[in-house]
Amino acid sequence: MPTNRQRLPNVHALDWASIEESMMTSGHVHVPRLLHASACRSLRTLYDDDRRFRSRIVMARHRFGQGEYSYFAYPLPAPVSHLRTRLYASLSPIANRMMEKMNRPHRYPSTLAAFRQQCRSQGQTQPTPLLLRYDRGDFNCLHRDLYGPTFFPLQAMVMLSRKGKEFEGGEFVLVENRPRQQSRVTVLNPDLGDLIIFPVFERPVAGHRGVTRANVRHGVSRMAAGHRCVLGIIFHDAR
Repeated sequence: MPTNRQRLPNVHALDWASIEESMMTSGHVHVPRLLHASACRSLRTLYDDDRRFRSRIVMARHRFGQGEYSYFAYPLPAPVSHLRTRLYASLSPIANRMMEKMNRPHRYPSTLAAFRQQCRSQGQTQPTPLLLRYDRGDFNCLHRDLYGPTFFPLQAMVMLSRKGKEFEGGEFVLVENRPRQQSRVTVLNPDLGDLIIFPVFERPVAGHRGVTRANVRHGVSRMAAGHRCVLGIIFHDAR
């Protein structure tokens, strides 16, 4: 695994004002080429090392879809810990403004360590960052990643495979349900190293009568060919 921090992304240098605007207006953020190709390859190789993971899920057994994913164990690999910690620090002010807009009482501390302490107070101690692996014909049903009463309202994914060369199909899908409206669908095609940030559960939406709450689920369309690997970054821990 890469340990040289020069190979890890400078998350704080991203245009966070633009990221917040995109999240508030579009409901998602797409940052191209955040992670270097070598770091993506290194993370992909971890999937078959059972010592790195606390749990492996075969989706078909639970009717979640088709494919596999594995939850990392603590301590997290250095690149995963780096991304999780630094993304949280930059996202927590955005999350708090989202909660304010939706008239939700939740507020989030400025550091991941402080937030994880809130998780521990609810018995949520298991890490939730994960690697997902899809082959031809695999897919992921629409869902939300909620693991207990304490959760952070945003999560992220990083594509670890190259679209068009290593896989086809397997688009990332967001479905948004707004009050008194039909569902809205967004389909994203991230490439190698791209970062996607999206809501865990809901987001504020400006309407004619003020701000409303839109419920959000996410999933993956059926793979047409190849192999697709993704790093999922969830900030709350699980019970």
